[in-house]
Amino acid sequence: MSTVATCPVCNSKAAVKEKDGAITYKAIQDEDALKKIGQLKKAMEKFKTRAEELEKELQELKLKQ
Repeated sequence: MSTVATCPVCNSKAAVKEKDGAITYKAIQDEDALKKIGQLKKAMEKFKTRAEELEKELQELKLKQ
């Protein structure tokens, strides 16, 4: 994930990148934010699904004992 900071020129939120010692600021657009939110939602859904599977497996193991 990108580092986010306030741009010193326009005071808006910006993604900060450093290349060859030069720091560049790229304004975060609504599209960028929506894309990142979509990625996070997908990751959370995968995590939730896996956690539920592990819970079921744990319950089955407890019943076998």
